[in-house]
Amino acid sequence: MRNPVWLFDLDNTLHNASHAIFPAINANMNAYMAKVLGQDEMPADPETVNAARIAYWKRYGATLLGMIRHHGVHMDDFLHEAHLFDDLSAMIRAERGLGRLLRRLPGRKILLTNAPRRYSHEVMRHLGLHRHFAKHIPIEAMHVHRQLRPKPSKQMLRKLLAKERIAASRCVLVEDTADNLKAAKALGMRTAWVTQYLAASPNHQQLAGMRRPARLSRRPAFVDAKVKSVTQLPEMLHRLRH
Repeated sequence: MRNPVWLFDLDNTLHNASHAIFPAINANMNAYMAKVLGQDEMPADPETVNAARIAYWKRYGATLLGMIRHHGVHMDDFLHEAHLFDDLSAMIRAERGLGRLLRRLPGRKILLTNAPRRYSHEVMRHLGLHRHFAKHIPIEAMHVHRQLRPKPSKQMLRKLLAKERIAASRCVLVEDTADNLKAAKALGMRTAWVTQYLAASPNHQQLAGMRRPARLSRRPAFVDAKVKSVTQLPEMLHRLRH
């Protein structure tokens, strides 16, 4: 694999979304869902909202899909309400040297994120990383046969490979979410699991009480390289090239 194509996730991969952004998104999402799930203009209680959010995330890989399929929510409305921030730039936390890292990695880079376009553009520009990516694929672009298919959809990943005219064996998915890595590995992609922000992730913490998420101390069979930080990827190139 001399000319790999890197598919990078954004949140909790290239920056620490668990610090302030994910808590804000979860609060926004819960407030919006409470209105949708409520009755007679009375918002649903927090327990009902939280149970629905986690259940849809587990079942579909994204809470948004459950809200669309079961409650007639419009994607744009949901994404807008969930990503309202007073000062997003002040909430962003990331390691130094990410630009140097991306320059060191051989091959083409594509941002592949379940986050919306406007938000992900703003985060990438704040980090100064947008110039290192040949393409930016947000959730709005993840449709297959006119149906929204965000990660971990294998259909979406197959469509991406066909559109880019690249073999799965040339791709490396860099992610914090184990289910997304598992789907990519099943298609023949290489996988790199980034773990440093997972312990503080609200979704990871809540899932820990509902099912057994992949243990951070182990490297699952569907993970080729397990790294704490994306800055360690150059040291793992040997694992990702064979």
